[in-house]
Amino acid sequence: MNGLHVKLATTSTAVGLLLSSSIAAQSGPYSPQELPPAAKAVHLRINQGPELESADDTSAIIRWRSNRPGGTDEHYGVVHYGTSPKDRNQTAKSHIRLNQTHSYTVFRVRVDGLAPRTKYYYTVDSMEANGRSDGVKSAVKQFTTSGPGERFAADRPQSAPRPRS
Repeated sequence: MNGLHVKLATTSTAVGLLLSSSIAAQSGPYSPQELPPAAKAVHLRINQGPELESADDTSAIIRWRSNRPGGTDEHYGVVHYGTSPKDRNQTAKSHIRLNQTHSYTVFRVRVDGLAPRTKYYYTVDSMEANGRSDGVKSAVKQFTTSGPGERFAADRPQSAPRPRS
């Protein structure tokens, strides 16, 4: 029985040393650091999309890609939408943390509370967490929600919705 106690004590000590070393290593000179805000992009542009990624009868996901906007790392993708091309008075937004090492940013925004079989018009833009716009807005785009129980994704034409699985 004493041999078992010695083995348990030795194992416990070894595990404690390993864990304390890994914790100490996390606070060393190679610890992650928060970078200062990046310089604002001189020519911010949407270089892919916006496009419908997927949709069902009551929601949609809109995605687009832009060059990295700069400024603070905390950003929001914003979709302004409505049932008229001139009256897009509803807003959906999604938080994103910019990666300063990437030359572009992919935004994805989920729009909820939509009506089935309804055509929606939308534009997209992005903003910093303080509400300051990045200064770029897309052209007006459109999509139509499916009927109840149907769903479609971007790799399928909107006119051929597929049933939910």
